Amino acid sequence: MPDKSIRIRNASRQGGRRPVMLAIAGDSASGKSTVTAGLVEALGPDRCVSISTDDYHRFDRFERAQKPFTALHPSCNYIDILSQHLQLLATGQPILKPVYDHATGRLIRPQLVEPNEFIIVEGLLPLHSKLARACFDVNVFLDPSEEVRRDWKIKRDTATRGYTAAQVLAVLADRDDESAAFIRPQRAHADIVVQFAPIDGRDDPPDIPMSVSLLLRPTIQQPDLGAILQPDVTHAMHLRLARDTDGKPVDNIHVHGYASPEDNARVEKMIWHALGDKDIDAPERLGRIGADVQRSTPLAVSQMLLLHHLLDGGR
Repeated sequence: MPDKSIRIRNASRQGGRRPVMLAIAGDSASGKSTVTAGLVEALGPDRCVSISTDDYHRFDRFERAQKPFTALHPSCNYIDILSQHLQLLATGQPILKPVYDHATGRLIRPQLVEPNEFIIVEGLLPLHSKLARACFDVNVFLDPSEEVRRDWKIKRDTATRGYTAAQVLAVLADRDDESAAFIRPQRAHADIVVQFAPIDGRDDPPDIPMSVSLLLRPTIQQPDLGAILQPDVTHAMHLRLARDTDGKPVDNIHVHGYASPEDNARVEKMIWHALGDKDIDAPERLGRIGADVQRSTPLAVSQMLLLHHLLDGGR
């Protein structure tokens, strides 16, 4: 991978070889944990460690209720400690990481984290500071439509975090200004933008996976997938040149969620062979949504692309 403007060097582990570090930023319930879980399982815990920036909340849920800002605000997080810890990990040194328990809303006993071959950092603000951004080899921003993200957040927070649907909607409304001020601007620093959304004009049943658009910016060396996207697969996936929100051209890979299982399997195999290893099958965990048995080819292709960048950076 080409060097970033600032590079952490002189790693002390594995004969001077530094870990490959991937940032996955996005608003609450944008899919960060789901994307990360598949990557970690595909690489294996012996090679990959993941960190959530939620662990760097300065206040617990009950203290935050008395503050004039939400968890999205940098003042509500130890951004300086996060940046310091990322530098330590980037140079192969362990950290004593704080831990935030989403089930209880409490900060609990810190955890020792040893650096590994691959480090994935996901959360609300991993790309907020310039110092933190300098540590990453690849920056990703998850940018689902607001309607999709709202539905995902209601489903998650009512099922696992003790909220009612009305409380979740109130939280979303309360956080909107801070999301616009601090979360969404990180999109500008992403090498890859991942946008899950339904396709306009289609009324697919709930069991049909969400389609995805992958915006590949030329800030890093992106894989050339044009050769495999032949006309016979364009009904399942296509590549086109698009304009990003800043008007700059980007490659846009669109993977349809409604394609048949046979077409999905063929597309996944083609992408994996183009990005990965032709002699082994793609990891089974890719494309799975939580603990559900449902698989999503758009999610699997997104994870394959990120896995390619991780493995390519480790070569």
